[in-house]
Amino acid sequence: MTRLTRVVVIGSESTGKTILTDRLASHFGVLWTPEFVRGYAEQKGAPIVDSDQWPIAVGQMAAQDEAEVRARAAGHQLLLHDTDLVSTVVYGHHYHGQCLPAIEEEARRRLANQYLLLDIDVPWVPDPVRDRGYRRQELHALFEGTLRLFRAPFTVIRGSWDDRFSLARTVIESALGMV
Repeated sequence: MTRLTRVVVIGSESTGKTILTDRLASHFGVLWTPEFVRGYAEQKGAPIVDSDQWPIAVGQMAAQDEAEVRARAAGHQLLLHDTDLVSTVVYGHHYHGQCLPAIEEEARRRLANQYLLLDIDVPWVPDPVRDRGYRRQELHALFEGTLRLFRAPFTVIRGSWDDRFSLARTVIESALGMV
């Protein structure tokens, strides 16, 4: 079986995660999973509450598991995720002051091979799901702290949109042994 390298694009709101993940997937010709919670929040049409943590985690895991099966079937060596359970952990702590221990355990068990932590050095763009642009620094620090606590391999990605793509591409190529 071909080794599948999983790379997660992660970070606080409005840092370009979806755009970068899509661009990287197109560049490498691979699959990617979207951020589950965005669709969940849009469908719910109400604020996310503490009891939403488990359904969000289950949906995220299911989407990633299904994508992994498809990527392996296609013979891909790379699978990209626009966030993962680490994000669920971070947002649980950020919004609710805690995260379910089962979610934290699953997040640790399912750590990706590489995380691309997007910096907050780009303009915040509001939308109906985003609500805390004024707390970006705090949230970014929580993402970084959680990745360190989980001992997850990560690289901070910053700069212009083109700089972000270039650095992310280089990190992925290195993870794949292409450089």
